Amino acid sequence: MIQVTTIGFELEDYLKRYCITINQFAEISGVNSGTISSIIKGIRPTSILQLDRITEGMGLEKGSFYDLYVDECFNHPKLNWRRLRPLIYRCAELDKLDCIERVLGMMMDNISYGDVLFDTAEDLFKQGKREAAGLLYEGVAESEKYQHSERLAICRYRMFNIALGDDQDANLQAAVQFETFVDRLDEVDQLDALKDLANTYNSLRRWDKLEKTAKEMGHKASIQYKYRYGDLEKKKFFKEPTMPLFAYISYSHVLCSVVYDERKDYDTALQYVSLYSEFSWIKEESEEALQLVCRFKDWAEGNTYLYTFMKGDIKVLPEYISYIDQRKDEILPALFKIIQTANRYKFNVDDILTRFAREIVVYRDEQGNVGTYSPRIIEDRFTHFMAELAYYYLIKGEYDTGIEYILESMESSVRISSENCIIRCVSLFEQYRYTASLEAQRKYEELMRRRNEKKHGVIDGSFE
Repeated sequence: MIQVTTIGFELEDYLKRYCITINQFAEISGVNSGTISSIIKGIRPTSILQLDRITEGMGLEKGSFYDLYVDECFNHPKLNWRRLRPLIYRCAELDKLDCIERVLGMMMDNISYGDVLFDTAEDLFKQGKREAAGLLYEGVAESEKYQHSERLAICRYRMFNIALGDDQDANLQAAVQFETFVDRLDEVDQLDALKDLANTYNSLRRWDKLEKTAKEMGHKASIQYKYRYGDLEKKKFFKEPTMPLFAYISYSHVLCSVVYDERKDYDTALQYVSLYSEFSWIKEESEEALQLVCRFKDWAEGNTYLYTFMKGDIKVLPEYISYIDQRKDEILPALFKIIQTANRYKFNVDDILTRFAREIVVYRDEQGNVGTYSPRIIEDRFTHFMAELAYYYLIKGEYDTGIEYILESMESSVRISSENCIIRCVSLFEQYRYTASLEAQRKYEELMRRRNEKKHGVIDGSFE
């Protein structure tokens, strides 16, 4: 007869092997002797707290018996959520995601558990246990995939945010999978969802997608603004947006100005700048609203200098430099645009690079820690900045420096799967390969190998 392994069996075997009495183990573990006896006999289920104490008393790794605990929970005639919920939280703490997956696989046979699983996912998400929460959201979403529900949309929204990381291909896939669910969200949540999608498309340099998403956010925010503050029939709002409503409208203009900047249509970009430089129309008067007005006006001032400069008016450069010198968060994005413009119009900016040399080194070491910009946008900008800097030095004939920046940009491009920047780096390197040292050529070949392996799913990592 095959012995079925249970927690009680393992505990009893341990006590026999080490000649420990139940009373002695009760003192060691801090679990009542009567409870231990009941667990061994199989007449009383244990709680997660008691199980953790027993495991610690046996000198085992935390969570060693969780798989057995799952079996016992689901072998019981009646499923007990009061036992499973603490297990899920404890697994989230210990990063035992495989155990959570087992629980979900068994629970989701009964869709009535969707409510409690969704509430638990929301709680874990707020606690920062994003991977564990993601598994629960995925389980709930799978159980409701044929329903046109708001809860399904919220699950998809959370899964989208959890999925965002360094890999741009994965980020694009997450954005495309989520965008069809936006309209199912509460009308207030739609604004944040569109903002997050727009920021993602910005970091991915998908300008058409960015423009469409930004304009949709601005349109929806304008409608809500009229209902709340305008002459339209007042509508009751059950949820407050995470930002003042005017900020979504103004931020849509900011993002549209970015799109037309990238399209080199600086006159249109400046028209959008004018839309977030004047705020006599807003009704909000909170401290947060006033702070955001100042931020938008500040961005408008800087971008007016920037787009005027990028049109070819070099006379505004000293004013722009003075502007960014007082705003450390703007230095890297500004330097990228300055180098880009210098390369287009073929003028020297060595003095500016020297002036901000220390800041460039800091950005190289601490990518992502840049004020109001998201880490994904900053890493993307940094990657393209290195490529622009490489081109700047190569056309000046400073080949060693140029090759060094090509390889640095390419390394970052491979890490974040920025295929368009990889193509730029490959084109530059092949054009100037004859100037590269053997060591640089070996590193280039290694980076190409890593890129090809990652592209075809062989490995997932970064070049060290």
